[in-house]
Amino acid sequence: MRLLHTMLRVGDLERSLAFYTEVLGMTLLRRKDYPDGRFTLAFVGYGDEAHNSVLELTHNWDKPAYELGTGYGHIALEVEDIYQACEDIRSRGGRIVREPGPMKHGSRVLAFVEDPDGYRIELLSPV
Repeated sequence: MRLLHTMLRVGDLERSLAFYTEVLGMTLLRRKDYPDGRFTLAFVGYGDEAHNSVLELTHNWDKPAYELGTGYGHIALEVEDIYQACEDIRSRGGRIVREPGPMKHGSRVLAFVEDPDGYRIELLSPV
């Protein structure tokens, strides 16, 4: 078994695609409209789906926004230089909601960025 993807529902697909591709540097791998179901699926990631886990962005055409709820945590990305990554993300319009700093009760440095729908993405320094 392997993890294929994580799905997030997004209110504005173009805004979300811009964030994940332009701000976080992912690639749009595939996109398909389902007119009968009134939704679009877009898959983004850092590599092909055959060898990498990716994100599925689901846009339901008639739903402009979602409540995140209390069960969602975050998606985690490892970055080589967390301070530079935060500077780069900020310069591309991303919103850093926790500046880089040590993890409570741990030794890794982490930061958080928020996507246009309010989903949190954790940035982690290498182990």
